[in-house]
Amino acid sequence: MYHHFEGKRGLAVEALTATAQDMQLRAEATLDRPGSALDRVVAYLRVEREALRGCPVGRMALDPDVVADDALRRPVEEYFSWLAECLRQLLDEAHRAKQIAPHLVPEDVSVAVVATIQGGYVLARALQDPSVMSAALDGIIALLTGGAG
Repeated sequence: MYHHFEGKRGLAVEALTATAQDMQLRAEATLDRPGSALDRVVAYLRVEREALRGCPVGRMALDPDVVADDALRRPVEEYFSWLAECLRQLLDEAHRAKQIAPHLVPEDVSVAVVATIQGGYVLARALQDPSVMSAALDGIIALLTGGAG
């Protein structure tokens, strides 16, 4: 197997890249579907998640070896940057269409959405209670929709 990769590190980079690409494809399936921008963000937040397993990409951000190595960290960084940017674009569209409160800053809210998802995973795992993640996501949806979501 190692003749296809540059040692264990090369294999790890390839595995992280594949995982991040898979997560991106799954997100795109919801974020790129028809509907209003806000509806697509809410649909993404409502996607079924295995809260107790944690995010396959987010878990890597907690690994000190991954964070310390630029090549290993790159797929994690690229995935989260991509996701935040997609959400920012949708939230900007929702903002222009007056689907979200005028005081909300799409760039800030997109980061808050990603942080809420990742924090939901952490809390659900720490408490061994998947309903904590559901509560976090319901909370951010209520903030985005003014309680109408």
